[in-house]
Amino acid sequence: MYQEFRPNRFNILPPVVKNLLIINGLFFLVTQLFIGKFNFSLFNILGMFWWGSAEFNSYQLASHIFMHGDLGHLFSNMFMLWMFGSILENVWGGKRFLIYYFVTALGAAVLHNLIKTYDVYQAASMLSSEEYNMVKAEGYNVLKQSKNYMNPLLAALNSAMNTPTVGASGAVFGVLLAFGMLFPNTEIFLYFLFPVKAKYFVIGYGALELWLGIKNNPADNVAHFAHLGGMLFGFLLIKYWNKNNRKNFF
Repeated sequence: MYQEFRPNRFNILPPVVKNLLIINGLFFLVTQLFIGKFNFSLFNILGMFWWGSAEFNSYQLASHIFMHGDLGHLFSNMFMLWMFGSILENVWGGKRFLIYYFVTALGAAVLHNLIKTYDVYQAASMLSSEEYNMVKAEGYNVLKQSKNYMNPLLAALNSAMNTPTVGASGAVFGVLLAFGMLFPNTEIFLYFLFPVKAKYFVIGYGALELWLGIKNNPADNVAHFAHLGGMLFGFLLIKYWNKNNRKNFF
């Protein structure tokens, strides 16, 4: 019979969350060190490329979770991880929380890549096979020089194929979704001022991400469907756990 761990007291910084914060911080520092000292970007190795790109490696499905574009990106993700993840780890225990975190992160990566696949083939359908093969062969090196093609279709195809994705946002949105499901009536203070129940906050945030993802603003570099993927896989995993072990869930 399976027994879920329950802590004797609330831990403001439980071990899994603490170690995730440390690891993400170390990855960020090392990344900045490589850029500053060696003029070399680890994003091109540890970031996640579209799975049809020549630059894609399977390990990137995990490594990109620990990479962040700038200090603001890192802080926002880690703050949300601490704020909501600490509560979940105290309720679920470290093992279950860690499983949930990585399942939602990988789910986010899967949905993000599926949407990118659609974007790639939509752009490719309006180009010749020669143009597609040209982008596939040389597009990554073009972006490495901080350039892109003048033709907007070639540029869109190249960005979809050869721009790495980084960040723990998919897993963090999964954590937010879980908090909203476990504690739906808990009040969250938006901008530290305006109280809103967790269930409405999660629904509203998810709806906003869906709208922004569908809008697909070319100037928007946020992976909105990765966020939605984290929420979707988190919802499915919680429902699966709930169905098979109702005693320990809601």
